[in-house]
Amino acid sequence: MSALRVLHAITMLELGGAQRNTLDTVAALDRREFVAALACADTGALLPEARSLPATEVFELPHLRREVRPWADARAYRELRAAIRTFHPDVVHTHSSKAGILGRLAARRERVPVVVHSIHGFGFGRHQAYPAAERTAARWTTAFVAVSRRNLEDGARLGLFPRERARVIRSGIDLAAFRAHAGGARVRAELGIPAAAPLVVQVACFKPQKAPERFVELAARLSGRFPDAHFLLVGDGVLRVTLERLRRAAGLDGRLHLPGWRRDVPALLDAATVTTLTSRFEGLPRALVEALAAGVPVAAMAVDGVEEVVRDGENGFLVAEGDVAGLADRVGAILHDGTLRRRLAAAAGEGLGEFERGTMVRQQEELYRELAAAAAQGTHG
Repeated sequence: MSALRVLHAITMLELGGAQRNTLDTVAALDRREFVAALACADTGALLPEARSLPATEVFELPHLRREVRPWADARAYRELRAAIRTFHPDVVHTHSSKAGILGRLAARRERVPVVVHSIHGFGFGRHQAYPAAERTAARWTTAFVAVSRRNLEDGARLGLFPRERARVIRSGIDLAAFRAHAGGARVRAELGIPAAAPLVVQVACFKPQKAPERFVELAARLSGRFPDAHFLLVGDGVLRVTLERLRRAAGLDGRLHLPGWRRDVPALLDAATVTTLTSRFEGLPRALVEALAAGVPVAAMAVDGVEEVVRDGENGFLVAEGDVAGLADRVGAILHDGTLRRRLAAAAGEGLGEFERGTMVRQQEELYRELAAAAAQGTHG
């Protein structure tokens, strides 16, 4: 049997979980059985990494952007069709909203036998056109992959796809890299954080979904109770100016650090005392899986896939979405009680096998084989 040709399409290779998931899959597909390609915007922090992948054709699309722009979107659609005609895929696997809609339409027009779409969370909120477009695109989709059970059940309940055509495949990480426990002293020295100071860390894009302004409020609530504590908010994005203003207003200059994006997340977690996540919604929060793999207790808002990662009271704590006061209480308990902190840390790394990067890739390979065989026999859909 000849190798299956798989084209992944994602809107933009920025730093984020869906993007890391996609890039890791493309990189690790078994080249004895699969020929891989990637279509994406011609900009993004992870694009240089994509360009360096061996045995991978990368299609950089100048009109594929996240914003809704009808003229540019029409051009992006034509660019996706051209990429498909050039690569001749057996499988098109789409990610994210824009590439998900345009990519599946392009695959349908080009008569690709198998079309897969991954769900990394639902953020359409007020954009009511998005669910309608998703329901339409579902008719052109052979199978759906959800990174969390919650996303799968919510999508089926909303009528975005048929339940029987969806399965959960976790977003996988390199667990060994986060279990290494190295680099924390260097990070603290670089950022001017005392070696013995309690350190609260959050790694998240500065965009409304992640609600990073809640982290500033959290720091403000805890700063008086723990005068030697420092707070590290790693990331960047459209809310940076707002966060800097809130930091000044809270009198946290020098204690709340905003170093921008960092690629040494294992070292950051080695420096951490506790990690948090303040998101309004999530798919599968890789940042929390990474923290737990590093043996760091977590406290997070219980949204979507977060509840499938954090076992409340066992490896961390959960609070209701938006409950910053409750989150501050949980983080404060972890900082105050060394026995509690050690107990949570000891349980942090348990049960993470389903989040291993290799497991994710092998499960996707199995899905491609299954769907391609069914398509060849004319039995899917």
